Amino acid sequence: MVNLFVLLGAIGGTEVLLIVLGIVLLFGGKKIPELMKGLGQGIHEFKKASKGDGEKTEEAAKTEKK
Repeated sequence: MVNLFVLLGAIGGTEVLLIVLGIVLLFGGKKIPELMKGLGQGIHEFKKASKGDGEKTEEAAKTEKK
């Protein structure tokens, strides 16, 4: 089985350019900012939720000690 990191290291500038061109052709230039905005909001919500879970576990641990 081929290591994933080896495959990622084999991607060069030409391949990246072709991937970006394919995405532009697939979604169109006007749709890409909307997709990136949605992706950014999703990442923000994920970080917010994971940070909130950490705070909840810390609060649960404090209440258990009392």
